[in-house]
Amino acid sequence: MNQTLMAYLKDHIISAYEAFDLAHQPSHVYSIIENSMEIAKDFDVDMDMVYVIACYHDIGMQYGRKDHHLTGGRFLYDDHELNLWFTEEQRTIMKEAIEDHRASSETPPRSIYGKIIAESDRDIEPMNIIERTVQFGFKHYPELSKNEHMNRAILHLEEKYGPNGYLKLWLKTKKNEAGLKEIHRMLEEPESLLKVIEAFYDDLKKNL
Repeated sequence: MNQTLMAYLKDHIISAYEAFDLAHQPSHVYSIIENSMEIAKDFDVDMDMVYVIACYHDIGMQYGRKDHHLTGGRFLYDDHELNLWFTEEQRTIMKEAIEDHRASSETPPRSIYGKIIAESDRDIEPMNIIERTVQFGFKHYPELSKNEHMNRAILHLEEKYGPNGYLKLWLKTKKNEAGLKEIHRMLEEPESLLKVIEAFYDDLKKNL
């Protein structure tokens, strides 16, 4: 990895996530970097590009969640500092990877780089997903009651990760396949799942 590039990303890109909601803090970026680099080991790819894509993948959140994959791609492409390390062709590939990473996308990413970041961002570790779902609700739906927050979390988990959910795995990794299977099991036991959600809710409420 290029150390000068990594320093730039840490100081100017990853640090920007500190202003985002609790589900999209720098810790999330570092988690996706780790996931991406691990998955990328099995493919013939430029590891610097993989690292950069992971750093920028949610940077578009600063302009709103709805189109964050598009604004994030544009933000990367327009960051002229990256010209120091990458060609225009490489920056285009990275831009498209970010545009294609959104979980709700119906079509597969255009490149292996897009598939790697999409798979990395799934990060299907059930407890982390439930916690981040609660965190997201606190930030974006502050008017909801506790019960409404809990019901919203269940609905989100079902719509995204359930057996008929919109999330798709473009690369088959054992971690994500096992995590998805566990979430399916948890959704089959809603009373137990609600207790898990409630524990995260109470802990977050206490620390706000």
